[in-house]
Amino acid sequence: MRPVTEYDLVGIGIGPFNLALAALADGAGRTRTLFVEQSERFSWHPGMLLEGTVLQVPFLADLVSLVDPTSRWSFLNYLREHARLFPFYFAERFHVPRQEYDHYCRWVAESLPSCRFGSHVEEVSWNAETERFLVGYRDLASGERRTVAAGNVVIGVGTAPATPSAFHGLVGEDIVHSSRYLDSRSLLHDARDITLVGSGQSGAEIFLDLLREQPAHGWRLRWLARTPAFAPMEYSKLGLEHFTPDYTAYFRHLPAETRARLVPEQWQLYKAISDETISDIYDLLYERGVGGQWPDVTLAPNVEVIAATPAGSSGYELLCRQREQQRDFTVSTDRVVLATGYAPRDAEFLRPVRHLIDWDEHGRYRVDGDYRVGLDPQVTGGLYVQNAEMHSHGVGAPDLTLGAWRAARILNDLADRPVYSLPERAAFTTFGIPHDAAEAAGAREPGGATAGNAGAATRRAGARG
Repeated sequence: MRPVTEYDLVGIGIGPFNLALAALADGAGRTRTLFVEQSERFSWHPGMLLEGTVLQVPFLADLVSLVDPTSRWSFLNYLREHARLFPFYFAERFHVPRQEYDHYCRWVAESLPSCRFGSHVEEVSWNAETERFLVGYRDLASGERRTVAAGNVVIGVGTAPATPSAFHGLVGEDIVHSSRYLDSRSLLHDARDITLVGSGQSGAEIFLDLLREQPAHGWRLRWLARTPAFAPMEYSKLGLEHFTPDYTAYFRHLPAETRARLVPEQWQLYKAISDETISDIYDLLYERGVGGQWPDVTLAPNVEVIAATPAGSSGYELLCRQREQQRDFTVSTDRVVLATGYAPRDAEFLRPVRHLIDWDEHGRYRVDGDYRVGLDPQVTGGLYVQNAEMHSHGVGAPDLTLGAWRAARILNDLADRPVYSLPERAAFTTFGIPHDAAEAAGAREPGGATAGNAGAATRRAGARG
């Protein structure tokens, strides 16, 4: 099919990161953009929009403010448009309700003419003659297939629920992933025994929700986690500087084996639990123990579920291992909730161009400092990714804090000029060799940046990836 429309940039997937890109592109002059999403409307983790839960980052980490606080798509302007500035002011909240963040993003998505929902991308190919990507997608309502041309493509398809191997083939009404928790909560009401697998913020919020409902339903509640402890999130002010462009640039230039070791070691930066949620859980457990009676709950860290076996009408048998003691034990339960996180989603639409992509030894994208994927030299267009580069860019990849900054880097690279001004330095912490020592020794990072001044790394540092 001949393309009917040509764009400078086509984004595939409309989650917060590609939505940030769409919002900033809206203020970037004459850039022609299209963003397509197969869902019928914007929805951000709908299964975990529990009442009372808040965003884990301040409201300034919205779609645009850390790059352009004057944008009409800022969270503060959203409040003004919905006559909520005074309530927000008096609430004195730095962390906003998740339900409100979801509504804010939906407002932006439904207001931007570049966002098109109900559109499933089937393939992305490269036309060497026109030097354009061809993006073929199908309108799910009409069934009509359309093709557009794009000078550049940004992949932002997000992640998919991760199911541990022990539960493969068993997910259904009795075993549910946390991504479907709200929809499945009513199915738990007749349970006698509920096991929650997985820690992190989602696991903690689900445990607290189940604990609050326990007296009404009488179930026994069990919480198993592989992590060494139900530990608090690293939320010190200096610790949070791991979510700055400075740390991202530093991390990128570490040896691959060092990066692979660091990410799991830094689990308390992105897989732990807010101190407030831990306090709420403990306080409720304490109240339930008034009079010396221990609550009917089990909280067990350092436990991995090795196998899950249906046990007829009695539910499931879980074979577990205490990781430090290296001892196995069995748990009987009739409901399981898996708060086991998410994994990168496979971009099947890339099949026509997979041979043109420079994959690393683990089959992951090689991504440069501007979030451009390494491609065969014959491809002159740009292929970018968002939230698919933790292996190369560190723990900030899935964090909302860097969403606007990453989108601005992509737009600046696409235009080959500073469409948006970005800070040379964002952290007080020096990651790597201190500046004065590096200058004295003549130590330089690839691309011309000193080891201690990671934030000043050039936009096109060395070879891509």
